[in-house]
Amino acid sequence: MEIKSSTKYFAELVGTFALVLFGCGAAVVSGVSTAGPAGIGLLGISFAFGLAVLVMCYAIGGISGCHINPAITIAMLVAGKIKGSEALGYIIAQIIGAVIGAAVLYCIQSGLSGWTPGEWALGSNGWGEGYGAGYNTTSAFIAEAVLTFLFLFVIFGSTGKWGNGAMAGMAIGLTLTLIHLVAIPITGTSVNPARSFGPALFAGGKAMAQLWLFVVAPIVGGIAAALVWRALEKK
Repeated sequence: MEIKSSTKYFAELVGTFALVLFGCGAAVVSGVSTAGPAGIGLLGISFAFGLAVLVMCYAIGGISGCHINPAITIAMLVAGKIKGSEALGYIIAQIIGAVIGAAVLYCIQSGLSGWTPGEWALGSNGWGEGYGAGYNTTSAFIAEAVLTFLFLFVIFGSTGKWGNGAMAGMAIGLTLTLIHLVAIPITGTSVNPARSFGPALFAGGKAMAQLWLFVVAPIVGGIAAALVWRALEKK
């Protein structure tokens, strides 16, 4: 039975909502030591994002393919695996889901005594002085573009005709974990324009000013992966 587009859009909304809430929530709520248990740190945050994608792959993969990322949807469009009209619906749903996820996280954090948003709040992505290790714009762009390329390469490979579909969710989730292990000190790790947009909308300031990179670089990397994979499939 063919799945309705509206059902796919809703699945993408929920999946992106979960990714932002679980991933950014882990960074904001559990990433540092507070009055409770010690913070989970870089490794824990990396696994939070990876596991969020892994579980959503198995939850909604059969419905929408579990893109939950505009860069993935655009790459799939370039690769000819999704129609243009449906791709637009996916991207809109992903952005809405990310905003809702960030809104819920904002509401939760607002209940913490003495909490103020500050720059790059709610797990926003960024770079430069005052963010992470202080990498410059060039380093941030290269990291986001190249890591998104590798992310999409794994996605195309694991879900394509040569891959093992039953293990695709595991491969994709672990790849995102690896990406975070490298990129958190550089940009906080985006490889996903929607994941960046949601928190930046509430953080404002530098997070919004730097948002362009987390839209452009992942899309460039995703399109490059799609073109490479199309060339490989023709051989």
